[in-house]
Amino acid sequence: MESELKNLNPTSNAQDVSSKGDRPLLKSDSAVVPPDDLQELEKKFAAYVRADAYGPMGCGELPLKEKFLLTLALFTLVPIRFVVAFTILVLYYLICRFCTLFSAPNREGEDEQEDYAHIRGWRRVVIVQCGRFLSRAMLFTLGFYWISETYRDPFKTEDEGKNEDGGESERPGAIISNHVSYLDILYHMSASFPSFVAKVWSLFTPPNLLPLCRSVAKLPLIGLICKCLGCVFVQRESKSSDFKGVAGVVTERVREAYLNKSAPMMMLFPEGTTTNGGFLLPFKTGAFLAKAPVLPVILRYPFKRFSPAWDSISGVRHVIFLLCQFVNYLEVTRLPIYYPSQQEKDDPKLYANNIRKLMAREGNLILSDIGLAEKRIYHAALNGNNSLPSVLHQKDD
Repeated sequence: MESELKNLNPTSNAQDVSSKGDRPLLKSDSAVVPPDDLQELEKKFAAYVRADAYGPMGCGELPLKEKFLLTLALFTLVPIRFVVAFTILVLYYLICRFCTLFSAPNREGEDEQEDYAHIRGWRRVVIVQCGRFLSRAMLFTLGFYWISETYRDPFKTEDEGKNEDGGESERPGAIISNHVSYLDILYHMSASFPSFVAKVWSLFTPPNLLPLCRSVAKLPLIGLICKCLGCVFVQRESKSSDFKGVAGVVTERVREAYLNKSAPMMMLFPEGTTTNGGFLLPFKTGAFLAKAPVLPVILRYPFKRFSPAWDSISGVRHVIFLLCQFVNYLEVTRLPIYYPSQQEKDDPKLYANNIRKLMAREGNLILSDIGLAEKRIYHAALNGNNSLPSVLHQKDD
């Protein structure tokens, strides 16, 4: 990482930055990223480079025909889709509100995060089934009329990764997926309605809106739905002790989902951030600490004009362009449940790396060693910043 910064700015001096319980992502906060080096940056940070007709950050020069189609959709398709999508959101909120009446939320962790994912009986059935149906309806509204799903078994002639006892397949403790877009969540909600780890901070969030994002669990409509999903909320800038508490909650949830079929499944994106869909970043080990089997799922968004990948484009611009595109595509590859060996159970890093290699091979994805820190550098360069953003020193977990 430091060598890359030195290549970008040979005159910058590395400075050690330390804080209690936290380690900075970079040792320098003064490295300049010259605009002339954008092409070089795109080679180094290829996992975040947009390759669609709209160019970097969705601000590329468009041909006249594309501008006409975009304008036409903006005044016809977008209003219809927005109204339908908002109606679906409100309808599901009302369903969740009705099903959680007179019910006390479950509280977990040191900060007592609330959720309704452990509700039992007919109310849980209604929440899950309506959530799956309406999530698929939301995707249909956004142009995902057909979703191609493939079930692939790379272990048909091998013993690796199968149930060591040779018995029937058990329930996995977590679903592991590559992370391409916020649309990933809608798909997984429609497929299995799992709980998520929600990082309530975004590279694209204006500073004046950060307090609102930190309280996402209390947002109108969205907050209650997240609680019914059983989301575990974590802030990127939280202290290390808070992260340990969240890791404990996630590990316990994964273990519970594996041992108890009535417990909500956990859905985890071990990359920790989104890419352009053609790469797979290093996996964090949080999903593998419970030593439970996992279900790998690979998502890919083929495109002709606008890429649904949320890589280096603002959220508002991404939503508008997505709504303007009449048809969007999603391809899903589901792999068999992966049962860790004893060696993998004893070494979460090995377990995570083996799952990553398997998903890259089966999904035809390129393994990349960069992470969120490099993504911030690339975004800083695209925005014309003369220095690296201060958020580089926030903890990435």
